Amino acid sequence: MALGDRPSQPPEPARGPGLPHGTPRDEISRHADDVLTCGRRLSRVWEHARDSGAPADPHPAECPHCHAAVQGLAALNTATTALRQRTPPSTQHLIARVMDLVRQEVRPGPMLPLNDPTRGPQITEHTAAAVLRRAADAIPGVTAASCRIRRTDADVAVRVSITLSAGLDRPLPETAERVRRSLMDAAEQTLGLAVTAVDCTVIDVQPSAAPVAGPALNPRR
Repeated sequence: MALGDRPSQPPEPARGPGLPHGTPRDEISRHADDVLTCGRRLSRVWEHARDSGAPADPHPAECPHCHAAVQGLAALNTATTALRQRTPPSTQHLIARVMDLVRQEVRPGPMLPLNDPTRGPQITEHTAAAVLRRAADAIPGVTAASCRIRRTDADVAVRVSITLSAGLDRPLPETAERVRRSLMDAAEQTLGLAVTAVDCTVIDVQPSAAPVAGPALNPRR
């Protein structure tokens, strides 16, 4: 839209802090007194275009400046009307949609039966494995790497396989036995799992924490 020089007018009042630049309808109002290149005021051209009962005026139909201005304002008016008629989604609908997506993404993984007479309670393998890894980490010099729990029959018995990194402060068989006892206690007493066996695999060793003795120093003569 080509706009000509505007006649001298008092300056517009300053916008308040934090106010947006305006909606499309605000833009129409802000430029309502603009004078087009052809000399016609924008407000008069727009009113004439919207008033179907206005007297015939050949100028707006023949003037490219008036024609372009009317087309631009008509597009803004249509967009503003469409935005006002759009119904925003309700909060309850939005919450329901989000919860549907959450439920679709939740994958609890394999379930393990607890050693309960009713055979009803269960626990996810992921949760049980996290508890058993912490039980292994409680052994000095041991860091658990992975833990897998598998059912050994159609009943409730399970078998635990754990990989770990162990220090060399004590023999590895002794460390492995301490890990087995710790895991059995956690599985049976804390979780209520019926464990038939615990397989420990050392995949890394840690340096000894004991200080290394240096060479003996000769006493000063």
